[in-house]
Amino acid sequence: MSEAPAAARPAGLRERKKARTRAAIREHALRLFRDQGYAATTVEQIAEAAEVSPSTFFRYFPTKEDVVLQDDFDVLALAAFEAQPADLSPVAAFRAAAAAAFAALTPEELAQFRETAALTLSVPEIRARAMDEFARTIEVMAGAVAKRVGREPDDFAARNLAGAMIGVIMSATMPWTGLLGGDLGARIDQALAHLEAGLPL
Repeated sequence: MSEAPAAARPAGLRERKKARTRAAIREHALRLFRDQGYAATTVEQIAEAAEVSPSTFFRYFPTKEDVVLQDDFDVLALAAFEAQPADLSPVAAFRAAAAAAFAALTPEELAQFRETAALTLSVPEIRARAMDEFARTIEVMAGAVAKRVGREPDDFAARNLAGAMIGVIMSATMPWTGLLGGDLGARIDQALAHLEAGLPL
């Protein structure tokens, strides 16, 4: 395989450094939330623990709530969605992508996923901010669905389908009470399978 152009290599290094910084901020934030509680933890404390400035924190996470809500799972799922065979329907492709993304999580990442889910359930500010995050996820998925079926990014039907996929996942997993110890991946797969079947009653 030929070597990547020299101009491309620094960009890759920058992206890896950014990913490490983002992961460090998130890791220290969750540790502080465990140690002293969400409300008692400030952005300044998180930044100091991660050895970055508060302004750097806000470049990665617009709010303190976002450090809980914004993880790499949607990035993994989107990449897996785009990699699915073209003959799969968007729902079938998303179902396979979600399964692949869950399978790719390490035990530590899965534990972090459950921890952030518990915070979302228990902290009102995070729960409120989660609605913005769901809206953003629908927007991203709508663009991916539209691209898959050869439509414009703002296509009405593609957006509705993206909203339906995110909606059944929300319905199947919220509230999180009683689900945190179970198989969240299986629960999400059941929800998408029901949607794929046409939501029969």
